[in-house]
Amino acid sequence: MTAGRALRTPDSRYVVRGRLWRAANPSLAEPERRRLVAELGAARRAVAAARRAGEDEAGAHARVDAAKRGLGERGPVRWNDGAPDLNRHMAHTTNYADWHAEATAPKSGPSVTAGKEIAMPPRDKPEEPGADILPDTPTPASPGKPSKTESEHIEEEGEPFGDNFV
Repeated sequence: MTAGRALRTPDSRYVVRGRLWRAANPSLAEPERRRLVAELGAARRAVAAARRAGEDEAGAHARVDAAKRGLGERGPVRWNDGAPDLNRHMAHTTNYADWHAEATAPKSGPSVTAGKEIAMPPRDKPEEPGADILPDTPTPASPGKPSKTESEHIEEEGEPFGDNFV
């Protein structure tokens, strides 16, 4: 998956942060799809403008809804194979669970970063618990005062957000 791009399922849904969403109807003619996408953008800007102005947003939200229905992202399903509408469901709790796990699993082997190939360590043994925790390092001291570790600071002055922080 490319950074910043949604993961696409084989049947034309997309996954954002693990949640399934309907993609635009692939059978829409390209000029109609472009028109609806432009209308959706304009409607979203109208929602933001109404919100900033403290005005009623209902009309702008209705325009967003109409554009999304036209694109096939909302409303009745466009497919007729009996598949359920899993819009907004978490992928790992649906029949896409195996596909999603495979599609998002970290890959071992060479990886390309900024045009340079780097070898990734094999993932055959799990990391030790706590390996990602930094040791208790001293915090910068004020002039003339010795450095304190985070633990010493908490012992003397309490938690950084106070004892009643929830």
